[in-house]
Amino acid sequence: MKILPPRTLPRPARLTLAALLPLTLGLLGTTGGPTAQAQATPSVRTGKVKACFIYVGPVGDIGWSYAHDQARKKAEQALSWLETKYVESVPEGQATPVIDRLVRDGCQVIFTTSFGFMDQTLEAAKKYPNVIFAHASGFKRAPNMATYMADFYQIYYLNGMMAAAVSKSGKLGYVGAFPIPELKRHISAFALGARAVNPRATVNVKWINAWFDPNKAREAAEALISEGNDVLAFTEDTATVVQTAAARKVPSFAHYTAMYRFAPDYTVSGQIVHWDKIYIDFLTKVRSGTYTTKNLNKVDYWNLLRGGAVELGAQEGMAINPKWVPQLRAAKITVAGKPTTVYDRVLALKADMEKGGKFDPFTGPIRDRNGILRVPAGKVLSVAELNNMAWVVPGVVGQVADEPKK
Repeated sequence: MKILPPRTLPRPARLTLAALLPLTLGLLGTTGGPTAQAQATPSVRTGKVKACFIYVGPVGDIGWSYAHDQARKKAEQALSWLETKYVESVPEGQATPVIDRLVRDGCQVIFTTSFGFMDQTLEAAKKYPNVIFAHASGFKRAPNMATYMADFYQIYYLNGMMAAAVSKSGKLGYVGAFPIPELKRHISAFALGARAVNPRATVNVKWINAWFDPNKAREAAEALISEGNDVLAFTEDTATVVQTAAARKVPSFAHYTAMYRFAPDYTVSGQIVHWDKIYIDFLTKVRSGTYTTKNLNKVDYWNLLRGGAVELGAQEGMAINPKWVPQLRAAKITVAGKPTTVYDRVLALKADMEKGGKFDPFTGPIRDRNGILRVPAGKVLSVAELNNMAWVVPGVVGQVADEPKK
């Protein structure tokens, strides 16, 4: 039962706390442990459902884990029968003891929210067949384990268009966490959008090899600005790039949450996620009996603009910062032989993608930056191909680990 549009990708280790995590928000101690037969199957139709969440970063990161936790709270508010708990700052590869504790604490549904939790979640699903598991950003499933993702590549394309329109130099800077398929996909979509406006635009990437490291993010942003990049975008889990860019009077594009408040004069737009759209739907189906411990093998949410779990915006309800609209209206491009403005084109594409229309940023022909044809004419990259994307498109500048040369 493939769920569409309800699904990015590998997220390597984000943030560590300590070897043995403080159990936040009332998580219980470590005594005892149920056998697989002793676990509680989720109550359906009546009674409470207890859902528990494992985060790779702190809930205050303003990025990935913060967004998941905001969605947890919204789900709890929306569903009177839902009880939730969470553990934050769990290092990837160290989820097993946390899952064990949550099962002992009676969690009937467990969400593991980072790519590096995937294999341990699968192991736990086999160990606890009466518990429902859902893993964010991965691709492995089991009868009692689903996958889910809210992806931004469509929005990065639109932001790339706007970035090229407001840039004077055509040099766009990008602070990247890790060179994984998720970021290669997003950086490439950003570059494709930029080159749709300015065919000579470049996207200059600096990797910080961390999801949460404000000092590294600030240093990378400052270095990019010093090298002449006059617009910044990023994929890491803080508002540091937005704040650093604003301090240098450089426009930027926010990531993951509404960051307009950190730089109201310089945040042009950005990507916003609404994980609650997925969590509420998933948990409602668990309670109704639609999803069980026997039928999740093909449940995979891949949510794009059409699904409502992602939004273009500097903040919720503000797709484009009004301060930058005049400049976007002044930027002219030609589409199918007809003149238009970047502002109008962005809004038209946004509307098309929200309806599941024909446009997709990864429609061929597309060659990688080494000249190799990756998407033939008339073809569109599949979800599986997007999830395994190792190459980047022309215009991306800088070293990219694991980039295929042929």
